[in-house]
Amino acid sequence: MSIGIWQLVLILTIVFVLFGAGKLPRVMGDMGRGIRSLREGLKGEEEEKKNPERITTEE
Repeated sequence: MSIGIWQLVLILTIVFVLFGAGKLPRVMGDMGRGIRSLREGLKGEEEEKKNPERITTEE
């Protein structure tokens, strides 16, 4: 089941009503930083699996 154009318009309208046009860039920026940190965390886990002897413990 795919999202049609009318569903997308409805979702965007609800987002604008909830957050307002002024806060929307900040919300999207925060979401982008969250996704970027998630990707970096996943990348770090893959590197630890490849090189387990390089794992360091933090105190």
